[in-house]
Amino acid sequence: MIKGYIFDYGGTLDTSGRHWGKVLWQAYMRHDVKITERQFREAYVHAERTLGSHRIIMPDFTFRNTLDAKLRIELEYLAANRYLSLDETELQRLHDVILDDVYAGVKEETARSRKTLDVISRKYPMVLVSNFYGNVNVVLKEFGFDALFKSVVESAVVGIRKPDPRIFTLGVEALGMQACETVVVGDSFDKDIIPAKKAGCHTVWFKGEGWTEETHDESIPDAIITELSQLTSVDFR
Repeated sequence: MIKGYIFDYGGTLDTSGRHWGKVLWQAYMRHDVKITERQFREAYVHAERTLGSHRIIMPDFTFRNTLDAKLRIELEYLAANRYLSLDETELQRLHDVILDDVYAGVKEETARSRKTLDVISRKYPMVLVSNFYGNVNVVLKEFGFDALFKSVVESAVVGIRKPDPRIFTLGVEALGMQACETVVVGDSFDKDIIPAKKAGCHTVWFKGEGWTEETHDESIPDAIITELSQLTSVDFR
């Protein structure tokens, strides 16, 4: 019998299952940024590595602050490599319009996710397990999730990152249950579903638009959803 839920954050609760690289690339396209997808992917990977190796995101950063920093690093990389020929004023304008666009979308998605989590939280305790920068509690409060989770297990705080199954074991311990009594919900097959299975949990894959065209063995998760609201109809008996 299922007694508790463990949720991923990024991609699961804020983008309706879409990989963040896809979310940002589509925003660049909406604003007619004259770069190729290969050039964008270079910039995206560079920004992720920079944020992972340098203390840029502070513990008090909101998600808007975090997105601001990420976009700035991407655009500076694109300009430095001459993929974009914009002066400083034009680069700042582009940064601002993409920031406003993407942040508005995240606010809409998190509002929808919050409604589903509110329904689930009435019946089951929930824990969040996330690879994040040390500020996920501020982000949860920003979008109204903070009162819904019993505990938060954040990679930057515990020193373990997905896909290490131990981070999900910490989530199970935070629930005070056995792994077989818990369900892990996440959008990443490799970082959520596979390691959660190894930790002994049930899994629900939030299948959205991925970073690659890679296919996965869909017999591994216990259920597959394409909208978070479908989670309330999944039967684990």
